[in-house]
Amino acid sequence: MEVGKNLKLLRGRLKKSQEEVATELGLTRSSYSGYENNVAQPNIESLLLFGDYFKVSLDDLLRKDFSAFKDSDWEKFENGMNADIKGDKLRVLSTIVDQNNEELIELIPLKASAGYTAGYADPDYLKVLPTFHLPFLSRDRKYRSFPIKGDSMPPVVEGSYVVAEFIQNWMSIRSGTPCIVVTKDEGIVFKVVHNLLNSEQSFQLCSTNTFYEPYKVHANDIIEMWKFVNYISPELPEFRIDDNDLSKSLRSLQSEVSQLKTMMKS
Repeated sequence: MEVGKNLKLLRGRLKKSQEEVATELGLTRSSYSGYENNVAQPNIESLLLFGDYFKVSLDDLLRKDFSAFKDSDWEKFENGMNADIKGDKLRVLSTIVDQNNEELIELIPLKASAGYTAGYADPDYLKVLPTFHLPFLSRDRKYRSFPIKGDSMPPVVEGSYVVAEFIQNWMSIRSGTPCIVVTKDEGIVFKVVHNLLNSEQSFQLCSTNTFYEPYKVHANDIIEMWKFVNYISPELPEFRIDDNDLSKSLRSLQSEVSQLKTMMKS
């Protein structure tokens, strides 16, 4: 692995000292220096920390030799054009299984959702979450259940839970698909997405509540994408019957009752 050499090169691109980087990452200078000099190997939590800090994927950090990069390669990195939109690179996805080695659906409680962006790849975070089975879902796909906050996506109300399917290749997501989008800045959001990857390497996120304006999120700022499957709600969706339709239905029912009475008398 080229981790140490890559860390040193990435730090050099930022023109920062080991002390500065270590302080910003919450590490001691000696521990960070040990990683750069390959005296110690970083664990998965540290690798995720480095990836977020230097804005590189784990796959690139672990497998690529940045010393062989040309100026054009660095330009792609620094302009955000290295997003892993097809899922070709390493994406860490931990999961919980039952005694039969079948994957369970982890439910992210509202209180635990704030820590999801830090714990999504941490088995210790996931193993304390509630889990369940939905027997009608495919066994060869990965599902997770996320809490819904706010009023931006009716008829899915606040307090509901969306069950969603993990998407490895983001290019496969069709515009107009409701998705759970996990971003570095916002955390868990539920939106209708429009795929702009070919032109802008981004998604436009839209709400079904037109009060909220659409906005764009670059693929490099997205951690995970999950496609909507179904939802569990504490409320029935609101529905209204038009007064005219109701009057017509009542008149029709009265007519049928009158006809029935006439037939019974004859």
